[in-house]
Amino acid sequence: MRSTEDLGSSHGWRRQRGVLDDGRQVFAKSGVVSEVFTSEAAGLRWLGEAIAVPEVIDVGPDRLVLSWVEEERPSAAAAERFGRELARLHRAGAEGFGAPWPGFIAELPMDNSPCDDWPAFYAERRVLPFLRQARLPSSDVAAVERAVERFAEVAGPAEPPSRIHGDLWSGNVLWSGQSAVLIDPAAHGGHRETDLAMLALFGLPHLDRVLGAYREEWPLADGWRERVPLHQLHPLLVHVVLFGESYRDSLMEAVRRVLAL
Repeated sequence: MRSTEDLGSSHGWRRQRGVLDDGRQVFAKSGVVSEVFTSEAAGLRWLGEAIAVPEVIDVGPDRLVLSWVEEERPSAAAAERFGRELARLHRAGAEGFGAPWPGFIAELPMDNSPCDDWPAFYAERRVLPFLRQARLPSSDVAAVERAVERFAEVAGPAEPPSRIHGDLWSGNVLWSGQSAVLIDPAAHGGHRETDLAMLALFGLPHLDRVLGAYREEWPLADGWRERVPLHQLHPLLVHVVLFGESYRDSLMEAVRRVLAL
């Protein structure tokens, strides 16, 4: 790179905006040697077969270089376009629940090994591993475990694996090109309601427009709104692991709502 601008750090990674010798603007992050960079690159390339993502320009064990995304203000029209594109991404599907690359969410490893059905995948590969790391009181652990026991009962109609982003909170949606560009995936074959529940977790501009356009493109099964807390259990547990007790109340409220389904 012929020039760089420091963008600070996140999850222990150094972030930079740079200009390559050929004039292209790029985003680069680097840090300790980890499979996280190759995992993210694999996920971006897979998602990029069906939706807009940054181009992977270079990847190595200690770095990831992506094309720069020029952001713009979100609009209702962009939100509707994104909703339709997200439905098409999910509909592109996956070979199974899981992925053929190591999983990460932030810097935390996730097990992407395949599983036959989504409730078992979600319990065994997503919720229970993070519950063991969360250092919650025993009564909270017991409540989460009771919710896990109900997954098969409350997950709704069985669906084939969808091609999902896996960490689709609002910060990983960049508004650009009259739609959205997705970054920082934890991509895998999963349940499409997971991405929609993540969009709702911390809010997204024009979310109602996104969901409306999504449902016009690919209708959701009855009861999907009531299942939002089910799909939020994993990201809330991740936040408890990363940031501590401040997310405990949100997690336990989601647990109570799952137990009430």
